[in-house]
Amino acid sequence: MILVGGGARSGKSRYALELARARGKRLAFLATAEARDLEMEARVAKHRAERGAEFSTIEEPLEIADALRGCEADAVVVDCLTLWLSNLMLALGRDVDAETERLMETARASTAALILVTNEVGCGIVPETALGRDFRDRAGVLNQRVAAVADEVYWMVFGIATRVK
Repeated sequence: MILVGGGARSGKSRYALELARARGKRLAFLATAEARDLEMEARVAKHRAERGAEFSTIEEPLEIADALRGCEADAVVVDCLTLWLSNLMLALGRDVDAETERLMETARASTAALILVTNEVGCGIVPETALGRDFRDRAGVLNQRVAAVADEVYWMVFGIATRVK
């Protein structure tokens, strides 16, 4: 399992795709985003074109552990954990801690190289709202939990990957 983190537009996704391509021919991309408006539809289309046909795409905003269990690939890019976390927090009745544990169990059992993309949101200003602060705190905990069990961890800065672990 590999964790690739950093700020917005730092090159995380690009680097995750490079890591996946180096690990085999059967490639999958698990997208946690939902295209709910025209701008997001354009982003999704652009990212899909950048990946090309070599990646099969799985769109799953919530049940990523289940989607990973059913995925037969040499490498899977999950993009991204922080959007998945946001989806969970906004879905009624979801236990974020239990879902995180399910993801960790699935990741440990996977035979594919799992490359998890995440945003580092703790380097900025303190969010103004309680929901924003809760998200920032939960994202920090999620990133720590994943990093603790990941085989490799990379921090992206200005498009450059720095190996942390």
